[in-house]
Amino acid sequence: MTMPAPDGAPFNAPEGTPLNTAPLNAPRPHTLLAMGAQIHRQLLADAETETALSRLHTVAQADTTTAVTDLTTTDPRELASAEVLFTHWGAPLLTEEALTLMPRLRAVVHAAGSVKHHVTDAVWRRGIAVSSAAAANALPVAEFTLAAILFAGKRVLDVAHTYAATRTRPDLLPYYSGHGNYHRTVGIVGASRIGRRVIELLRPFDLDVLLHDPYVDAHRARALGVKPAGLDELVRHSDVVSIHAPQLPETHHMFDTRRLALMKDGATLVNTARGDLVDTDALTAHLVTGRLHAVLDVTEPDVPPADSPLYTLPNVLLTPHIAGSLGNELGRMTDWAVDEVARYAQGLPLAHEVAPDELIRSA
Repeated sequence: MTMPAPDGAPFNAPEGTPLNTAPLNAPRPHTLLAMGAQIHRQLLADAETETALSRLHTVAQADTTTAVTDLTTTDPRELASAEVLFTHWGAPLLTEEALTLMPRLRAVVHAAGSVKHHVTDAVWRRGIAVSSAAAANALPVAEFTLAAILFAGKRVLDVAHTYAATRTRPDLLPYYSGHGNYHRTVGIVGASRIGRRVIELLRPFDLDVLLHDPYVDAHRARALGVKPAGLDELVRHSDVVSIHAPQLPETHHMFDTRRLALMKDGATLVNTARGDLVDTDALTAHLVTGRLHAVLDVTEPDVPPADSPLYTLPNVLLTPHIAGSLGNELGRMTDWAVDEVARYAQGLPLAHEVAPDELIRSA
């Protein structure tokens, strides 16, 4: 089992003051919003994200009150004059036919994570620059993961269920013998943006961190402050395994029946990446017996069947894909994207440009 190389993009904001406005003599590129109607309404409804989005007026000619959801029904004159597309979740597919309607298009700035859902090969063939706020979206995912790891070590979910069931305080000393977060081993699968951010957040704690990523050698692993390990070795020795690999054919069911059986009794599997990296049926079998614990923000299928044990098992924390940006955290991604439009307007390199080959090895 191998994984794609990490993209190497920074997981923290670029240094320097955010580019809130373009210079007075800089052109303000005609910019169209292109995204799903629901996310557009949400951006306008939340005070934090609306404030971030309103900055777009200072760096571009843009009508933030409307968004393109269907290129075939949009005024051709609007499309013909568009130089920048400011996209988000639900953006229309940028096919060759669609791009023909936008001959002046020079940049696609995505105020969210993956661009795989709307950027096609036609975009690269035309030399259109693409930027993504994936690094901004990595931050809340890493924060969620840190909380999941620390709570797993303290068996917070267990004790909460026990407390609620008994309405009495359990005898904590024998109940939690062998648990805690002192020198526990955490296995990180994938040195992606999120994986590296999680590693950074774990540094202040007395934890031993293993990393599996076939593209990170021993020298780079030491620089990250972790110990490199093969995937099976990591799984065997970790008290918590956290997955941060992309969804690719070679990572499909990387946690299958055989690999899950290697996990230590009582270990916790955390998945904030993609659901199909884990064989859900195989994992459920271990969870039903109580041998393993899990924090699952993503599953296969996306919504488990109504009769799935995952909803009610006391050793499972199941959440509906909330680790990434939501609520006012969308404002961070919007701010980053507006800053990218400002850089474009000033003729500066994009800080978070996506290269075509990155899509082969990223989420």
